Amino acid sequence: MAQQVLSAVEPAAPSRDCPLCPRLVAFREEQRAKRPDWHNAPVASFGEVGSRLLIVGLAPGLQGANRTGRPFTGDYAGELLYATLIKFGFAEGRFEARPDDGLRLIDARIANAVRCVPPQNKPEPVEIRTCRIFLESELAALPDGGAVVALGRIAHESVLRALGVPLKAAPFGHAAEHEVGGVALFDSYHCSRYNTNTGVLTTPMFEAVFARVRSYLG
Repeated sequence: MAQQVLSAVEPAAPSRDCPLCPRLVAFREEQRAKRPDWHNAPVASFGEVGSRLLIVGLAPGLQGANRTGRPFTGDYAGELLYATLIKFGFAEGRFEARPDDGLRLIDARIANAVRCVPPQNKPEPVEIRTCRIFLESELAALPDGGAVVALGRIAHESVLRALGVPLKAAPFGHAAEHEVGGVALFDSYHCSRYNTNTGVLTTPMFEAVFARVRSYLG
């Protein structure tokens, strides 16, 4: 594996009480009142700044990252994602679906296109657009030769817009690969329970994407 070179520039991130999206603020306050022991705040990216792989999801799940404070931790999607990252050398340790499980990412970082949990897990276009400033900062921290895995169409399109690339220049499709904005973009269907239960995404399909990423990064 190539030696990891870390950046000293920390990407911009929203504050705990970020006021940018009124609907998400209202939902956040509602959840804080109901579940004061949960994270209930914008979810920070996970992994070292300067890692060569950036994985971009959609938004925190209500009972997953919104509860635990770590991306893809606490709901089903994380089980497949972290098992795959461990298999291909992008993580080490044991994933126990809690932020203090000791799991460590290796040359990888995980961020969401939208940092706050949205009602019904569906962010509105204006919220995706407003939160894109933080994704732009994450992408700017990628080193030369870096790679992005977009989990789902919305994450894919948000990455393209953050890079200033027209959507038609790089259509979304599972296992699609694009060279855009100076990075290699790899697409996958989202690793949600719905997609895996319905067979839209299988474990071999998901692993094949990360096998390509590992081959690309070396």
